[in-house]
Amino acid sequence: MPERIYNFSPGPATLPYSVLQEAAKDIVNYKDRGIGLIELSHRSKEFMAVAEEAEQLIRELLAVPDNYKVLFLQGGASSQFFMIPMNLLGEGKKATYLNTGTWSNKAIKEARLFGDIEVAYSSQEQKFNRVPRDDEYTVAPDSEYLYFVSNNTIYGTQFKDMPRADCMLVSDMSSDILSRPIDVSRFGIIFAGAQKNMGPAGVTVVIIREDLLERAPDNLPTMLKYKTHADKGSMFNTPPCFAIYCVGRVMNWLREQGGVEAMQRRNEEKAALLYSAIDATDFYRGHAQKESRSMMNVSFNLPSPELEAKFIAEAAEQGLDGLKGHRSIGGCRASIYNAFPREGVEKLVDFMDRFARENG
Repeated sequence: MPERIYNFSPGPATLPYSVLQEAAKDIVNYKDRGIGLIELSHRSKEFMAVAEEAEQLIRELLAVPDNYKVLFLQGGASSQFFMIPMNLLGEGKKATYLNTGTWSNKAIKEARLFGDIEVAYSSQEQKFNRVPRDDEYTVAPDSEYLYFVSNNTIYGTQFKDMPRADCMLVSDMSSDILSRPIDVSRFGIIFAGAQKNMGPAGVTVVIIREDLLERAPDNLPTMLKYKTHADKGSMFNTPPCFAIYCVGRVMNWLREQGGVEAMQRRNEEKAALLYSAIDATDFYRGHAQKESRSMMNVSFNLPSPELEAKFIAEAAEQGLDGLKGHRSIGGCRASIYNAFPREGVEKLVDFMDRFARENG
């Protein structure tokens, strides 16, 4: 195998190498049982133990209260854009949304099919370069929930502190879950596609307060009710077994690293290193305003599209891959999730310094 590259892709993203090695063995011969992991019945005692461990580790790492369910669902995080309002809203019910990027925009569009949606804040005119302060929006007293995206993968913005509201919070944490401690009890629902900070694509983790399971209208299709999956322990239908297994192994790795608090310190150090390189010269320009900068996704531009294309190509030749920005914003983007090593950031910073001197 050639030397591993540094994968700055926004997702599917880099995974801990030890997890990849463990999965490579288990996919062929799971715990020396003579059967591969992806051949196990999802109702076998072996796989039930896998799913239970993954859930318990999530609960431990995020300090999930006992009155919350942890679900492993399919359909990607995008399916939650409609499942949430389908289960929690209905005729005459209202919710408030904060529009801070592409994924909140998509969620607002879906939610409007099922309830009265008030967009209390939008940074779209500023090309989503910031998230709001608490005093920049008002949540209607009759709102069922306040919905927001905690970290915006494309634009590189992040809520440093979770929004304040009298109603419950609902959040898409796909790109920064487990990167820092959170108070789960403030939320009604937290969801995250696994492919950025938790594991491979294929499973979406949903953390939902138990009382909300009874909110679904009677005419909702069975598979679109959270209660269906909660009552069956995420085994109503065949779940994404391999993805759940990998989530469990990543959670175990995360615990071995010292947990979420330790990971937050490492993430802050990695991000500070990269932002310092951006701020050190006029050659690079960060997209996000400084008070809204993300620890997970660092979006930046060079003086011209031509230089950006050259930067991305030459970086790839150095084993620094996945630095092309999203098509909606262009430029460059470095995604440095939990499993991304500090040495990769250091190598990128060295390359950025050299590239700026040679092309500035």
